[in-house]
Amino acid sequence: MPVALYMDVHVPMPISRQLRLRGVDVVTATEAGTNRLVDEALLLLATTQTRVLFTHDIRFKALAEDWQRQGHPFAGLLYGHAEGASIGQYVRDLELIAKATSPEELANTVLHLPL
Repeated sequence: MPVALYMDVHVPMPISRQLRLRGVDVVTATEAGTNRLVDEALLLLATTQTRVLFTHDIRFKALAEDWQRQGHPFAGLLYGHAEGASIGQYVRDLELIAKATSPEELANTVLHLPL
């Protein structure tokens, strides 16, 4: 089963648009009206929807790593620094992850992008 993604408010919309054109299931915090949720609530919401969260926010990465240490389950987190890669590189990496992995493989993991 492909991986569904949840985009944090910090992720540029062109990334989501390009992924959708490539057949990736993407929800954005802005479109879903969850852009004002605190980090913990958004990560929990993404988890209840079995969506891996993608963010440029280092605080999300720290939160997910804390949850790992505590054994608190979450669907997975993909972290890429806002200036760490081009939009095109993030699109390619996220498409590959979404299509070549399963939700079970990414559960409770923090993956750094670009690959």
